[in-house]
Amino acid sequence: MRKDPKERLQEITQIDAQLWQAGRAFAGIDEAGRGPLAGPVATACVVMPGAPLLLGVDDSKKLSEKKREALFESIRETALFVGVGIATAEEIDEMNILRATKRAMQRAAQGAPCDLFLIDAVDQIDLSGEVRGIVHGDALCYSIAAASIVAKVTRDRMMRELDERYPQYGFQKHKGYGTKAHIEALKAFGPCPEHRRSFIGHFVDVSRCARGEAQA
Repeated sequence: MRKDPKERLQEITQIDAQLWQAGRAFAGIDEAGRGPLAGPVATACVVMPGAPLLLGVDDSKKLSEKKREALFESIRETALFVGVGIATAEEIDEMNILRATKRAMQRAAQGAPCDLFLIDAVDQIDLSGEVRGIVHGDALCYSIAAASIVAKVTRDRMMRELDERYPQYGFQKHKGYGTKAHIEALKAFGPCPEHRRSFIGHFVDVSRCARGEAQA
């Protein structure tokens, strides 16, 4: 049974409320796209005010696409700061997904007006302030949840754009994740430049596919 939206808002703002009351300037950071076979990883750094609170903000995975899109616009209108950082498929292959995600988070956090960063399940990252990793932070912390929405919507929009360039893979539907249809297309057409070579070795011989050899 789903909780009442106002009850859920009160629950997810408990961590944030303590920090607002203490006068801390803090941001929430989250990512989208660590697991897909193709496309970038997108991160967002968001500084949310203590008021007004946005009803419906939650872990992006729990929200419909329509709800995420609406909240994305509300967050951008309400937030004190919104930063987005991207790490490309090529960067992911060069430095591994964890390091690439941290690099994207550093890009997102540049210029954030705060000295505390709350991050979903990630710590040991060099930012201009204190870093606190919170496991399941996108479900427990309002600011991280807001960042999860911005990151998810940003990446989904990028994948829809890639679908226009490489329609044979179905990026608009699966957003680069390893669905059956995506894997079948990957085997049929080979990888495009947006496929992560370090992720797709189980499905195709990447040694025979240079990154620039796209089949548009």
